[in-house]
Formats: sequence, structure tokens, C-alpha cells
Amino acid sequence: MHHLLEPASWNDLKSWLAERGQPAFRAAQIRKWVFERRAESFEAMSDLPKVLRGELAAEFTLWTTTLARHLKSSDGTEKLLLELGGPPRNATEGVPYSAGRIECVLLRDGERRSICISTQVGCAMGCVFCASGLDGVERNLATGEIVEQMLRLQRLLPGDERLSHIVVMGMGEPLANLDHLLPALEEAGADDGLAISHRRITISTVGLPKPLLRLCEENARYNLAVSLHAPTDELRTRIVPTNKSTGLADILAAADRYFDVSGRRLTFEYVLLAGLNDQPQHAHQLVDLLAGRTALLNVIPYNPVVGLPYATPSGNAVNRFREILIAGGINVKFRQRKGDDINAACGQLRRSAPGRTDLQSVQ
Repeated sequence: MHHLLEPASWNDLKSWLAERGQPAFRAAQIRKWVFERRAESFEAMSDLPKVLRGELAAEFTLWTTTLARHLKSSDGTEKLLLELGGPPRNATEGVPYSAGRIECVLLRDGERRSICISTQVGCAMGCVFCASGLDGVERNLATGEIVEQMLRLQRLLPGDERLSHIVVMGMGEPLANLDHLLPALEEAGADDGLAISHRRITISTVGLPKPLLRLCEENARYNLAVSLHAPTDELRTRIVPTNKSTGLADILAAADRYFDVSGRRLTFEYVLLAGLNDQPQHAHQLVDLLAGRTALLNVIPYNPVVGLPYATPSGNAVNRFREILIAGGINVKFRQRKGDDINAACGQLRRSAPGRTDLQSVQ
């Protein structure tokens, strides 16, 4: 059974159709049903011959995931918990395979219809405040599993609305799965795919210098968001353990290179944790660190995670932090919390195991 959302399967489909004497336009017809007309099944593709629809269903599959849970927030945010299916066709033989669960999110903000998608089952980065890495990482998602999140979230919209933005900011470290992520984003940007401009797609990373430099050379078309969370190596290593083997200097050098190659303004993310990285000295150090860079600093007051000992800073601490940054000439934005009542906000996604009652999130 071929997963039709894997890019290679479209070539398989064309050959398969040709072998059966079907006209060449059939593949384009099917793509339109999948990406634009939001078909739930081959049977729903009403302008295909009925016999062909049955044959397609026997040979190809649209969905490898099943919906385990669907939550809706009062602010319009929706979150899907997806149960993953069997091993993809390109799974490495002899390597243990785990299905697992992931979460993905639809966010509504004015006219914007943004989605937040995952790239791994779990996460290996170990950021101390984040739910996604609590159980480590199990595996990378296949390209089709990434595309499938986009299509499942798109199907939550009414017919007269379309997805406008993608943030690769769900479970997992995107730069640790570039081989499968980049083809998925190509499908998102294709005219016969979701037709979402590269300028409206953002990849978020804790900063892995070597994969980031690879992205510079291969595909520097997307917006880049680098999660700093601290202005010094000593503090950052406490918050983001992988910093011990990278370091801020190499991360910022790679980010600067990406800016030079892409021309895209950089975004730096900074989660404010009460008493840990929200003090005036940290704000001043951040001003020094980012001085002279064409960048936006996106500050995110911490979204609580059950079982973790961190707290959201007080309003006074947030205001004091903001004032120092603005006085230092930093282009700063404080992110509005979206979906925190369904644990769909930044840092709250979790790969929930069967039987768990705290299905709060999957990042």
C-alpha cells in the first residue's frame, strides 16, 4: 500500500495510472482533490470513474494516522492528537519502528489561518521547560506524516477559508529531520499543493549549527526562528542542554549566515521563566548579544506544563524586561498566548501515551 502523501508516491501513481490506460490528467485531478478539494477518501473523488476509485483505494492510502483526540479552545485554536500508523515504505530494514503519537495545532488570528506542525515523535533537545521532550525522542516523522498534519488541519477550516501560514514549531527539532521536512514543505509551497508562499513558512530551531549551514546551502527560502531562551552560554546550557555541544557563538554565526544567504529577517525566540531568565541583568545581556542584528525578538511568557517546576513571570517582571529591551533598541514582540486552555500553546505539546489522562499536548 503506497502512502499517497509521500512525494515519491505521486510518481508511482502516474506510472500506475498509465499502466491501466488512464489519461495523463488523472494524476493532476487526484492531486487537486487531495490538496485543494480536501477529499476524505478516494470514494469522495466524484469525477473519477467508480471502478478507478475502488482500484486506487486498494493500492494507495491517503491517511496513515487516526484521530485520537480533537480539542477546541475558546480563542479558536484547535489541536489534534494523532495516532501514527505502520512503518513508512522508506523505513530502514532491521531498525526497530515505533508508531507513537503527535500533536499539531490550527491557530486563528484575524484573517490568518496558521498551523503548527511536528517533525518528530518526541524531542531529544531536552529544553527543561518543554513538555515535548519529557520522554525523549522516538523517531523522525516521514515526509508523508508531516504533509498529513497539514491536510488534517486544513480540513478543520470551512470551504471558503484556506491555510495561510505554517510554523514548524511542534514536537521535535526540525533541523534534526531536514531530509523529510524539506520535501514536505515543497509540497506545501507547490502551486498544485497547498500554494503557501515560502515567505509564510517558518522553521523554528534550538540552533544546530551544522544542519543550519546545510539549510543555508540547500534551501534558504524559509523564515528562520532560533530559540535562544538565555543570553549567556552558562545559563542557556541549564535551560537547553544541547547548548553544551554547540554554544551561542556558533549558533549566532550560523544564523547570521542564513540571513546573508536568504535575506530573510531573523527571529529569535525567548521563553521567559520566572526567576530564571527574566531578570533585568538578562535583558541587558540580551541587548548586548543581539546588538546590530536585523532581527525580531519574540518573547514568550512561559506556558505552564503539568509536572514541571517553572512559573510564568509576574506582569511587573515582564514589563521591566520589555522596557530594557526597547530602550536598548531591540525590535521586540511579546507573543499573545493562544490555546493555553487546551495545552496547545508554545512548549505544551506532548506525545500522550494510550491510557494517559493528561493528554495536554504533544510538543
